[in-house]
Amino acid sequence: MTSSEELFERARHLMPGGVNSPVRAFGSVGGTPRFMVSAKGPYLTDADGRGYVDLVCSWGPALVGHAHPEVLAAVHAAVDRGLSFGTSTPAEAELAAIVMERVSAVERLRMVSTGTEATMTAVRLARGFTGRNLIIKFAGCYHGHLDGLLAAAGSGLATLALPGSAGVTEATAAETLVLPYNDLAAVEAAFETHGPNIAAVITEAAPANMGVVEPGAGFNAALSRITAQHGALLILDEVLTGFRTGYAGYWGLTGGAEGTDAPFTPDLLTFGKVIGGGMPVAALGGRAEVMDYLAPVGPVYQAGTLSGNPIAMAAGVATLTAATPEVYAGIDKRSLELSGAVSAALGEAGVDHSIQRAGNLFSVAFGTSANGVHNYEDAQGQEAFRYAPFFHSMLDSGVYLPPSVFEAWFLSSAHDDKAMDRIYAALPAAAKAAAAASPEA
Repeated sequence: MTSSEELFERARHLMPGGVNSPVRAFGSVGGTPRFMVSAKGPYLTDADGRGYVDLVCSWGPALVGHAHPEVLAAVHAAVDRGLSFGTSTPAEAELAAIVMERVSAVERLRMVSTGTEATMTAVRLARGFTGRNLIIKFAGCYHGHLDGLLAAAGSGLATLALPGSAGVTEATAAETLVLPYNDLAAVEAAFETHGPNIAAVITEAAPANMGVVEPGAGFNAALSRITAQHGALLILDEVLTGFRTGYAGYWGLTGGAEGTDAPFTPDLLTFGKVIGGGMPVAALGGRAEVMDYLAPVGPVYQAGTLSGNPIAMAAGVATLTAATPEVYAGIDKRSLELSGAVSAALGEAGVDHSIQRAGNLFSVAFGTSANGVHNYEDAQGQEAFRYAPFFHSMLDSGVYLPPSVFEAWFLSSAHDDKAMDRIYAALPAAAKAAAAASPEA
């Protein structure tokens, strides 16, 4: 047995499925998960000593590469001062100021530890501010494992949802309306029927949990208009896209005052991943009028012993400081080159596909060249069976891809020519493996 196989065998006796987050179990691609023991720059090293070019980047946080020297120095200095104080620290306000400088829609910020905490608090805050109960979300958008946001897709317009996970009660799910993504008519119809009871619409700024799906032109701006018209709030979930797709996140790229899409301002935004530079950090922010409903100045309660942890704040400050506009320009360039190379290899092998893009995030959807992917139904209809052989071929060639076709690919500023050449060299064989795949395999 390999070391990863031995470690996985042990882990399965100690943890459900042998993992602490389900996608790590390789359930959708098969095989044994690789247990990683170190990372540096664009590379991961597994327990058997094998190296991989990393295209997961800790699901986003490693924007400037793994073990970036400035981030490590900041963390080491913070560790020397103590791990946790249970008090306020100067670094909390320092990180908040950086976020507010980048994202003008944020007038107040509250630090938490996970993206789920951020969206959970944003939903509670929206209900407390509006005095309403219903939340609209979109099928295929993931907002953490908050009970009400795990509701399964409804039947189109505004069907009250059924639980999407065991343990989620029907009463909780009934407070969520699940609509098709990119369908403004469905949103208008939902507000026509339930408007006085809708507290908020929550949406990923650009969905990246059904593969990457670009919002239609003006879609997010229209959500802002509709919610304002009906006295509801718009929660823009940038846990994944925030500070990853650009200096001010996806809102800065497409909806900010200088954006190329219709300008709009969300009421609340949630952040995670890159904001912590690899440490457990997330946040919610937005209009001062709404944010000041949070305790201790308002009636909506939220607390967290490790919120604003000084080690995590140091990592976040150092990462965002290192993430200059030039860093984003370099990642954007690499992303376009890589997605083009992936498409060329698949095309050469005769594999029907589309490349789904949102900023520098992209994913591959098999069998979708005719119309692309615009919503969860499209994503589910792709030839997903082609991804597992594609994934394992890349893995065998020393390239670590997301272990699910429904995830985005990530690059960092550390991905240099040598790392990229290794990826490019692996693509032709992987494309041929995808071409040879069959749904019965």
